[in-house]
Amino acid sequence: MAHPAQIKIPATYIRGGTSKGVFFRLQDLPAAAQVPGAARDAILLRVIGSPDPYGKQIDGMGGATSSTSKTVILSKSSKADHDVDYLFGQVSIDKAFVDWSGNCGNLSAAVGSFAISAGLVDASRVPQNGVAVVRIWQANISKTIIAHVPITNGEVQETGDFELDGVTFPAVEVQLEFMDPAADEEGAGGSMFPTGNLVDDLEVPGVGTLKATMINAGIPTIFVNAEAIGYTGTELQDAINSDAAALAKFETIRAYGAVRMGLIKHIDEAAQRQHTPKVAFVAQPQSYVSSSGKQVNAAEIDLLVRALSMGKLHHAMMGTAAVAIGTAAAIPGTLVNLAAGGGERNAVRFGHPSGTLRVGAEAKQVNGEWTVKKAIMSRSARVLMEGWVRIPGDTF
Repeated sequence: MAHPAQIKIPATYIRGGTSKGVFFRLQDLPAAAQVPGAARDAILLRVIGSPDPYGKQIDGMGGATSSTSKTVILSKSSKADHDVDYLFGQVSIDKAFVDWSGNCGNLSAAVGSFAISAGLVDASRVPQNGVAVVRIWQANISKTIIAHVPITNGEVQETGDFELDGVTFPAVEVQLEFMDPAADEEGAGGSMFPTGNLVDDLEVPGVGTLKATMINAGIPTIFVNAEAIGYTGTELQDAINSDAAALAKFETIRAYGAVRMGLIKHIDEAAQRQHTPKVAFVAQPQSYVSSSGKQVNAAEIDLLVRALSMGKLHHAMMGTAAVAIGTAAAIPGTLVNLAAGGGERNAVRFGHPSGTLRVGAEAKQVNGEWTVKKAIMSRSARVLMEGWVRIPGDTF
């Protein structure tokens, strides 16, 4: 019996921040996948190795976690004053589903460097030595990201001594500016706080009524107090991910919060929107030992944050959620701001399972609405492998 041969597609496997993903130039994808639709989704699912009922993604490039089940498609920008269009696809591990509803802040750190190396940025914008400023159009959420990419001898510099908690080895620092990060997704109310409140009473059947800050910034995020759901804020992954009841509780909170934020109309729709919103819990500073064994002292941080992504506690912190944290911390009265001690601030350092992260944001009120011009943080990125990925020819 004859079987179709494999086809190969040019691709690059890159670590960006505390995530990894398979990067493609739009022009290198098969013609049927150069437009949104079933063919594109089928190809990306097969590349990553999903859906996998074993939950391992053995027959693909995925690493069986939300941080490593990611894809990126880049093209020269169609937007004025931008260099590259960036589309992010979060691939479900156990379902035949690619979620296009949000951005990946960690992989954003790799977009500028890949775009330069792939010839998507005009050569006149890349210095021989110095820093290239890459203007990125984030197509999932229609926002601008500015990446500051170090250049040495005309090439992207990847090695360096910048250390990022959650990443084993140092690399070069890439500063990211998330411009006007308050999301204005259709159905999300068009404002940073879609309910109109800094803190809401969120009724969650089977859980109770929780104080919640629901914010659209970086990525739609629901913040609750750790103690209100029985946690301290110092938990590591196993404490949550090995507890099926806890994971079910967080998914219920996420579903009811998504309805309140206007992201979905009924909780049943949450299953088809796994990437957004995120759920996070916050607490005042406490000392703890990170997942690597590193001591994190309460005096070094402003607050504790733990966040879930794709149904599991994240091993560090999603970059987009870090933007939400920095933005919420800058607005007096949110749960994030109160956990950090309240008052006005333009930056916070928070503790996460792998260590700490600093993010800056400046907020102001305009006609009664809170706005943030930009949020800033540093990440790193490194190409791990480049060449072609192969998939069976009858995939799409």
